[in-house]
Formats: sequence, C-alpha cells, structure tokens
Amino acid sequence: MKEITIEAITDNLDDVIAFVSGELENFGCSVKLQMQIELSVEEIFVNIAHYAYTQEVGMATICVDIDSENMMSLTFTDRGVPYDPLKKPDPDITLSAEDRQIGGLGIFMVKKYMDDVIYEYKDGQNVLTLKKKIV
Repeated sequence: MKEITIEAITDNLDDVIAFVSGELENFGCSVKLQMQIELSVEEIFVNIAHYAYTQEVGMATICVDIDSENMMSLTFTDRGVPYDPLKKPDPDITLSAEDRQIGGLGIFMVKKYMDDVIYEYKDGQNVLTLKKKIV
C-alpha cells in the first residue's frame, strides 16, 4: 500500500495522477484501463479541491493498494464538508446536453469505469474508495 497526502488544490492534480499512474505501471495495467482510472482520479481529486473545503485549503490523502488478486483499491480521504457523491442521482444521459441538469456526469463516469465505489464518513473524514480489477 502506498499513499500520498497533498494539498487539495487543482495545481496538484498532475502530482496525484503521476503517483497513481506509477503504481499502476508497476502492475502492467493496460493503457485503456489506466486512462479510465486516471480520468476517475481526476474527477474525484478536482471535486475535493473545489468543494471539500469552504474557506481554507485542506489536505487530501490518496492511497493505492493492489491485493494478491490484482484488485486495486484507490481511497481518497479528506476532512472537508461531509458529502456522499453516490447519493446524487445519475444524470439522464438520454437527454441532450442542453436538456440535462448541470453536474453529476463525472461521478456517473467514475461509477461506470470502476467495479465498485464506496463512500463512508468516518472519524470526521470523507472516505471514498474506488475498486477495479486491473489485470
């Protein structure tokens, strides 16, 4: 298990993606799968950077764990405002972009790319875990 704790600001997105990508490359993850995971990482980290902390800049911890059966767990933890992104209804993608409500498409994408997405609020922290079989 590897982790990084970093200021939750969009300027740090490249560092977060490089951290996760480095771990995935160690396990021979396919390019397609790596792109899906990187897009998911971008969506979650940018949401934390934009919405978790109201006044001050806070920290986010990203943990990558890959078990013996090649199941990746990617956990994002922050001490920001409690928010469960899984409670937001999925957007109606059958509607045109003009007719859809704004927001929700990113987490919808994450749920489609990942095998499982789990949220909990624990010990004053938002904990969002993405799971994906990588081989």
